[in-house]
Formats: sequence, structure tokens, C-alpha cells
Amino acid sequence: MIRFWASLLVLAAGGVQAQTLDFPSNASLQVEVVSPADSYDMPLNIWDRGEMPVKTVEGRVTQQAWRIDAASLTTLQLVRPLREQLRNDRYRIIFECQTEACGGFDFRFGVATLPPPEMRINIGDFRFLAAEKTGSDGPEYLTLFISRTAQAGFIQVTHVGPLAQEAAPLASAAAEPARAFGDLADIALADQLEQTGRAILRDLDFETGSAQLSDADYGSLKDLADYLLLHPDRTVALVGHTDSAGSLATNIALSKRRAGSVLERLVTVYGVARRQLEAEGMGYLAPVSSNLTEAGREANRRVEVIITSTQE
Repeated sequence: MIRFWASLLVLAAGGVQAQTLDFPSNASLQVEVVSPADSYDMPLNIWDRGEMPVKTVEGRVTQQAWRIDAASLTTLQLVRPLREQLRNDRYRIIFECQTEACGGFDFRFGVATLPPPEMRINIGDFRFLAAEKTGSDGPEYLTLFISRTAQAGFIQVTHVGPLAQEAAPLASAAAEPARAFGDLADIALADQLEQTGRAILRDLDFETGSAQLSDADYGSLKDLADYLLLHPDRTVALVGHTDSAGSLATNIALSKRRAGSVLERLVTVYGVARRQLEAEGMGYLAPVSSNLTEAGREANRRVEVIITSTQE
């Protein structure tokens, strides 16, 4: 945990200039805590069998909590640009994990975090990243704890640097605003996959109770096939969804058959390697619209594509 010898609590007031991290412009600094001389137990691996390996690092400790106001953000959408910025700033990523793979509940409460409401962590959806670099004044360490609610994304930055009377600014909010997954319909499918790791195949058409695709040409399938042929190292999950008509068991089976229909079309018509694809079904458990209207039910009958692996 962090032991505060001397701390300064500052509510967000803007005016911070970019240094290591540049958050989207719809982000706001909720709170900052600075300890000029302190220590931090930085997680180095997952929580397993009652233990979580840490490295105790010492120096000037700065913790910030940022809130990004956009609904339905994914944690991948939040972490990916920040990870790239760290690499560009000569940081080396030494540990990264997600939710259950981190150790779930035990990992979350084994890491020192700022309290709510400034920092909120969804126990069912979070990511953690630890990085280090060696500068002219010695080693520096930085961790990100990333989570989201239905309304916003939350990111805690913890930085440990050399003892100094004045430290350079850690982060600003001047990048392009983060956009929610549901607001990406006007962005090319390949760009959606690169930005958020997922996309809806929006032009597919399924009638209630049917898993069959018509013989029509679907632009989203061609775009997805082009993306997968360009990136033969990547695999994706095709996840089917239904409206709420019928039982859950029936709809899960139906949604998986819909995903399977898409998989077969990609393989047989567009030449995508079967090893790059898998088909799953969620039934009506993840609606994107209300099932009380026909338009909403139609929107819920869909197939999403989610990137499951790369060579990164």
C-alpha cells in the first residue's frame, strides 16, 4: 500500500500540460494525490493462491483519477491508446491483465486505489497495466488501473519517479474525444476493430426465430474478410444476439447458430481461414436497444465481431 508522509489533494481544475499521457478531451481529472517521498507496492503478476507478487518502489508518488464521460466504453478502448503512448515515451510494459485473469475480486482489493466517487472500479470489468523506464535521473514506474460503468470510463494513474521538488506534468486531456461503442456506426469496420476491439455487423438481417442469412451481398462481411485476410495472425469471435422472444436456452442456441451462419459465409464465400473464426451465442442477455419496440428488437438481432488474439 501507499504510505503518505506528505500529501496534497487537488480537485481537478484543468490547465495541466501534456507530458507522458494525453487523455481524450472528454476526460476530466477528478483528483490528484502527490507524496514527495513515498513508496508504492507495484503489482508484478496476478493474484494466485493467496499471493500477489509486488515490487516496492520508492520516490515521488503521484496518483490521479480520471473520468471519461461516454457511455458503453470498453476497457480495451480505454487502455489501447494509453499503452501506445507509454511505449512511445520509452516505457516497457512489464505486466498486464484483465478482470478474472488478474485474480478478480482478490486482485482488485489487493491494489491500492483512490476512493469513489472519484475512482470507480467495476469488479466485473477492469484492466491493470504496469510499466517502467530508466531516465536520466533514475528509474520511473507507472501503472494504470482501468474500469468502466455504464455511464463513464475511469482510469487511475500511479507514477513513481525520482525525488524532486518539482515534477513534470503527468497527463493532459487534449486528444480526440473517446466515443462509445454504440456511437461508432459511421467509422469503418477495420477502424472500429483497431480502436475498440469489436464491431457490430450492422447490415445482416435475421428474422425472429431464424438463423439463416439471405443470399444478399453484405458489405460488413466483405469488410471483415478484407481485415482478416490482411491480418492472418488475428482471430475473432463472432457473437450472435437475439431479441427477447422465447426462452433463454432457445435464444442462446439460436444466437450461436446465427454466428455460425456468418462464420460459414466468411469461409465459403470470402476465403477466410476457419482457424481465425469461432462462433458463440449470447441470446437476449446483451441488448443494444429496447425489446418493447419492433425497431429495438430488430437492432438486438445482430452478430458482433470481437478480436480475441493478435501478435502484440
